[in-house]
Amino acid sequence: MSLATRIQTLKSALKERILILDGGMGTMIQGEKLTEADFRAERFKDWPSDVQGNNDLLVLTQGDLIKRLHLDYLNAGADILETNTFNSTRLSQSDYGMEELTYELNLEAAKIARAAADEKTTETPEKPRFVAGVLGPTSRTASLSPDVNDPGFRNVDFDTLAVNYREATRALIEGGADLILIETIFDTLNAKAAIFAVQDVFDEVGFELPIMISGTITDASGRTLSGQTTEAFWNSIRHAKPISVGLNCALGATELRPYLEELSNKAQSHVSAHPNAGLPNEFGEYDQTGKEMAVIVEEFAASGFLNIIGGCCGTAPEHIKAIAEAVAKYPPPSNTRYPKGLPPEWP
Repeated sequence: MSLATRIQTLKSALKERILILDGGMGTMIQGEKLTEADFRAERFKDWPSDVQGNNDLLVLTQGDLIKRLHLDYLNAGADILETNTFNSTRLSQSDYGMEELTYELNLEAAKIARAAADEKTTETPEKPRFVAGVLGPTSRTASLSPDVNDPGFRNVDFDTLAVNYREATRALIEGGADLILIETIFDTLNAKAAIFAVQDVFDEVGFELPIMISGTITDASGRTLSGQTTEAFWNSIRHAKPISVGLNCALGATELRPYLEELSNKAQSHVSAHPNAGLPNEFGEYDQTGKEMAVIVEEFAASGFLNIIGGCCGTAPEHIKAIAEAVAKYPPPSNTRYPKGLPPEWP
């Protein structure tokens, strides 16, 4: 199936049913109890700094494992796989001295996800699977100072972020991504740099992929870390005409509900969500089961809030399976929810 056909199939599927995004890759990787030696493998056995915890590196050293985890989510019911590239930018890889691996990390991650998606599509051709190339927020923020004594200081600027995102986007496209997911946005200025970079790459390659955008509400104030409300966040990124806008991470599904309702009322795009499995306990772990999470998410679907639903921190295949089964009986929101006079569907 060609890229153009896959994109058209994705758009058609969004009109027919609520699509299922996968769950927390980091959660699954942590469950594997990998050692420093596992992360290094033979290729990086002499790397001068510790690399354990650099989950993105595993696409180069434990590719079979990453593919297996992708397949676990697909077998649980996921329609869309996220590439294992949350930290695959030069800024984030600089923590490990691995900046020069950035292009390769994104390329290989996309290839692995593509192979898993195609394998599952061959098995069930009536239900094609898709790959979302992930652009994470990076480890920097363009809007806030990391130094409380110097509020005007910034440790990154817009142009640097754009350069980082261009490199990652080119590799994700080359590796076989069907869409680009700009996710876990805590600083909308970072996201605007990503949008700028992605659209630049689209101009370079001569075609466009759908863009998903997902922000994160950091606390009960209902705002992103850089201070925006949900509606303000939407208005700041709507120029990208994303195929979906949504929220993920930081909060569990229950806490995310009012902000998803607001998005569903305000956004002229499809709406997505991939919340955490509840709130973390005192040990930083997530206790909410798949069945418990599915009950909450089912109400979202019944209320007409969702077009795409998955999971973030703490969500394993059991969560995705329960969610997929819970929302299967509900149609996607109709275009009647959009305010009169605004386009009912973007790209």
